Amino acid sequence: MLDCMALNNGRLTETQQNRYWDDGYLFPMQVVSPAQANSWRAELEALEAKWLDNGLPLPLNTYKRVNAQCVMPLACDIGLHPAILDAVEGVLGPDIMLYSTEFFIKEPHTTHVVSMHQDLTYWGMGEIDGLVTAWLALSDVTTQTGCMDFVKGSHKNPILPHEDSFDENNLLSRGQEIVVDVADEDKVAVELAPGQLSLHHGLTIHGSGPNTGNDRRIGVAIRYLSPHITKQAGGLDYAIAARGDCAGGNFKTYAAPTRNFAPDTLEFYDKIRDIQAAVMMAGAKLNDGIYAKET
Repeated sequence: MLDCMALNNGRLTETQQNRYWDDGYLFPMQVVSPAQANSWRAELEALEAKWLDNGLPLPLNTYKRVNAQCVMPLACDIGLHPAILDAVEGVLGPDIMLYSTEFFIKEPHTTHVVSMHQDLTYWGMGEIDGLVTAWLALSDVTTQTGCMDFVKGSHKNPILPHEDSFDENNLLSRGQEIVVDVADEDKVAVELAPGQLSLHHGLTIHGSGPNTGNDRRIGVAIRYLSPHITKQAGGLDYAIAARGDCAGGNFKTYAAPTRNFAPDTLEFYDKIRDIQAAVMMAGAKLNDGIYAKET
């Protein structure tokens, strides 16, 4: 693993900010202690044990993977943590909204992958700079356990053509993959220890391989955006005001949940999921995956 970057009182230096904009990503940063990461992991795994067969309207994995911040206080505790926001501020500036929190988990000795893609392809926001993904490790994330790979400078491309596979081994909503061959030598392995963070641009090409290790690979993908960007497709959308002045922006705000899977938050979750699915799954040939309608 690479040595952690030395932040300036928890914030990105000017050199680090320039590196992000040059490369399309930045890592590794130790934003919380290993003990804090382990505590969050324990809380997540206790939640999994309690709620796996507890009568939720949708599979528990759907709630973990799509807008967990709507129904799980833990997802907001992580997404609104001041140390993570301090790092994100170096990219987005002082006004920050929490758009989504997703738990990306690969079980040990499984074949699940994330194909090479650009995040902004299906989000209806166009080719913007005002969105960044912070990816926090809650376990050891190595090439063996299926860490992300970034392609340096690829954020300088427009949104490239993608194809959908809906492959059951692909963790993405449509199994989407860029229609461009990425050579192994162009991939930068994003290895992280618990509590370490990476940041990447919404146009950066990235993906990850299977987990051939003996432990779960647990990561938290946190999407942040500037309240001043305009969503180009789908109209109304929602986000949580995280820091600074988020009033008068183009996203409607809502409060963080106070308990797991409360009835009112489950209802609101369905509303947001339907709004975003109309954009995320537009043109898809299958009604499948984590945005699929229950039948």
